[in-house]
Amino acid sequence: MKKLTIVISLFFCINTSAQSVFGYWYGTANVKTSSSTNNYLVELILQPEKNYVKGVINYFFKNTYRSFEVKGDYDAGNRRLSLYNIPLTYFASDSYFQIDCIMNLLATLRVSQAESNLIGSFFSLPEYKNTCLEVGFNFKKNAEVSQLDSVFKAISEYKENYQVWKPTPDDTLVALNVTPPPNKIKNIPTENEYTKRENVVAQEIEVESDTLTASIYDNGEIDGDIISIFFNNKLILSNQKLTHKSIRIKLPLDKTTDINEISMFAENLGLIPPNTALMIIEDGKKKYEIGLSSTLEKNATIRIKRKQIK
Repeated sequence: MKKLTIVISLFFCINTSAQSVFGYWYGTANVKTSSSTNNYLVELILQPEKNYVKGVINYFFKNTYRSFEVKGDYDAGNRRLSLYNIPLTYFASDSYFQIDCIMNLLATLRVSQAESNLIGSFFSLPEYKNTCLEVGFNFKKNAEVSQLDSVFKAISEYKENYQVWKPTPDDTLVALNVTPPPNKIKNIPTENEYTKRENVVAQEIEVESDTLTASIYDNGEIDGDIISIFFNNKLILSNQKLTHKSIRIKLPLDKTTDINEISMFAENLGLIPPNTALMIIEDGKKKYEIGLSSTLEKNATIRIKRKQIK
């Protein structure tokens, strides 16, 4: 009888664990159209919090990798998971035309002896449903990975726990080198919103070179800040997450004007508002280290003058 009780208890624990929505999930998400072949490779890590669910979603789309903190609810009785306000790259986007669809994830947990699955879709807000189409998915649970402490630790390390303050080439890595294309990048929502915000000059500098290098890092605690960069009011960098690794941009100055301007547009405020960055501008002879702070109302701008050589 004692052995039977132990076996029943063990079965109950295993069955309860198998039916949990918490842990590590992976799979593909596909746009629900008859002709679309676009898909997203998705990782989802979930853990319980008091009265809600939190986690991290990572996804690859074409040549883009993105990572976001997510929050939502889980109805254990109906096995229904809901996560809210997830920026999902618009399925028709390409490298030079990036638009976010703010989506909600709705899924049902299904459990069998073979595997556990989260089956559902990303849904846009009703007013955007004709543009941001439903994105269906079937995620599988990796039971072995879900038991690792390192997986749940990834949630607490979402901010990467790196501190950045006046980095040097010896202690930082280059995440991205950017040369602005001849024609400006197209991102209609960002461009429209940029014109509505006030450009606030953070600093004015005088340079000697016709071409500058600007390196951008998160300033302080890495907290998921995402920015776009405008140069002379043209979008040259769209939706880039700031980390301890630099985003390095080559900037040929416009010789037809006395003043060039580089502006940082906040796509979000990160976990710790406002959106902050450290920009290091080099002209070959001199280096300028400038702290920038942008909000959803103001763009941080650096005004650049070409030094007159006598």
